[in-house]
Formats: sequence, structure tokens, C-alpha cells
Amino acid sequence: MVKQIFVNLPVKDLKKSMDFFSSLGFTYNPHFTDENAASMIVSENISVMLITERFFQTFTKKEISDAKKYTEVLLALSLESNKEVDEMMKKALQEGAKKAREIQDLGFMYSGAFEDLDGHIWEPFYMDPNYLHKP
Repeated sequence: MVKQIFVNLPVKDLKKSMDFFSSLGFTYNPHFTDENAASMIVSENISVMLITERFFQTFTKKEISDAKKYTEVLLALSLESNKEVDEMMKKALQEGAKKAREIQDLGFMYSGAFEDLDGHIWEPFYMDPNYLHKP
């Protein structure tokens, strides 16, 4: 059986969040999308469930973390090139994201970081595949 990952993120306004991530090129699985949640497709085996805070609260007895105040998770997303990292950062900032830090160029890895509309931190990055195979 192929393993899948579903990252669950609480959001304040589902439509605004869906519009934001659509502008970055993501699509949604209609079978798992309704007024309470949207299944954003990241890859064949990875989805991000954008879930309204009200519905998210039904899955836990704990208080929902305010991602604008506290870091709950860093969502690192591999891309195909430095250019794709720059493009995603530019689009995200144009759509209302906040820059979480400056671009880092470590030679073998190039990355940015932005806070989405709810404060979740996304880190688009490109890693040189040849670096992983060096002795």
C-alpha cells in the first residue's frame, strides 16, 4: 500500500485560503472538498487539508494554536528550480502572504519562507540533486 500524507491546517476563511493557494498553482480534490474543508493536492501522495477552525476543533480537545503568534510547523515544499522558488515567493506576497525571512542561498539549496493568510509558514525550496550524491 502506498503511504499518503494529509497535513491538516486550520484556516479562518476557507474560500480566501483556497483562492490564495489556487493563485500559487494548487488544485483541489473535489471528493474531499466541501464547506468545511478543502483537500489541496500537493503531489500524488501528499495533500493539505485546509479545514475551517470550527470544524478543525471537532478533531481535538486542545486549543487551536494561533499560527500568527506561535510556530506550530514549518511546511517545506520542494520545487524544481531556484526560479520556481522565486516565482512562488513573488506570487504568495502579491496574494497577501507575509515574508517570513529572506531568501537563503546555501549553494546546494535555495529557499524562501512566507506566512500564508493564517500565519502558517511555508518554505519553498530547491535542492541540487547532485549534492545528495556527492561522496
